[in-house]
Amino acid sequence: MRASAFLYPWDVVGDPAAPARVADLGVQQVTLASAYHSTRALTPRHPRHRIVTAEHAAVLYEPGGRWEGRELRPYAAGSWAPGDAYGEAADALAAAGLDVHTWVVLAHNSRMGADHPDTSVVNAYGDRYPWAPCIAQPATRAYLADLAAEAAVRPGARGTELESLGWYGLAHLHAHDKTAGVTLGEAGQYLMSLCFCADCREGYARQGLAADELAAGVRRALEPAWRGDEPSGGWETVEKLLGAEPAAATRAWREETARTLQEAAIAAVRAAAPDGFQVLLHADPVTYHCGANAGVDPEHILSVADGVVVPCTGGADALTAFAPYRTDRTTLAANFTIVSGMGGSPATLAADAEQAAELGADELRLYHVGLASDADLAQVRKALSELK
Repeated sequence: MRASAFLYPWDVVGDPAAPARVADLGVQQVTLASAYHSTRALTPRHPRHRIVTAEHAAVLYEPGGRWEGRELRPYAAGSWAPGDAYGEAADALAAAGLDVHTWVVLAHNSRMGADHPDTSVVNAYGDRYPWAPCIAQPATRAYLADLAAEAAVRPGARGTELESLGWYGLAHLHAHDKTAGVTLGEAGQYLMSLCFCADCREGYARQGLAADELAAGVRRALEPAWRGDEPSGGWETVEKLLGAEPAAATRAWREETARTLQEAAIAAVRAAAPDGFQVLLHADPVTYHCGANAGVDPEHILSVADGVVVPCTGGADALTAFAPYRTDRTTLAANFTIVSGMGGSPATLAADAEQAAELGADELRLYHVGLASDADLAQVRKALSELK
């Protein structure tokens, strides 16, 4: 199976040994971040540093002239990835014989939410989620499509993987997070992720819903959760708590919004890309799910993208939802965390990859080679040699 390693530019820039070390794992490709959210990352082998703090969401190259005069524009990186850090890393990796694809994070940007609060998702209580741009807002949608095109189609890149191309909700790995005191379950997460900004209120109205009544219904539905009664279950629980018709209307609005944004962003990438450029989407086959792996309709997304990257750590069953809709050009990539300290299992990677292949996967993604220990990487190297 073809395998790709996730990397940040700072894993490579300033470390001349990094490209050969990655190639020696047995991967054929690197998925290299070109636009990324804020993070604090370990660099266990870098000769100059051990911790990199990316203070805000940024493009990891020098943004182009298309942003001049626009209110919403990508932020340049600071000292963690100055100048064209992406390009410098990509050139070094390509020189080691590795194909380089871009890794583009889209609707996940706390800096934009801080500087432009009106762009953020607003929950039923009026609380803003600054990390989560509302993808219903026209200016935000235009920004995301243009960012997708620019950050995806970097010089020399042979493809891209678009992450967070959909709704982001309550769940978020935030600094010093203190939100686990109440267990919300899947249904509660959905209700807490519904947006009530002005554009979403208009969207609900087009679905026959009065936004104020809907928000009140969401608050009533969540009241038992704050007393410790978890709203366990998935969509059927949402229907029970909110009512089948209102629940269906919220879902219809959100699915249409995400679907049309995905179509627009992928079209923008294709318009900017050379022939043969591969466009994949980090995806979850449950349409109402939020987060980095956007909820999608499998049949639809495989009709517009070249494939999907599916989270498979802990089980690869989600691949089965996509497999029936694949075509000759479709890539189904199984994404495995290979960092033991982040819940990954590099020791079982070979067996996990074989199971994923039986469920339809034809490629692997390894998250994250730059963060993994030497011991984890030794197990990855062994697993990939066994798979060959």
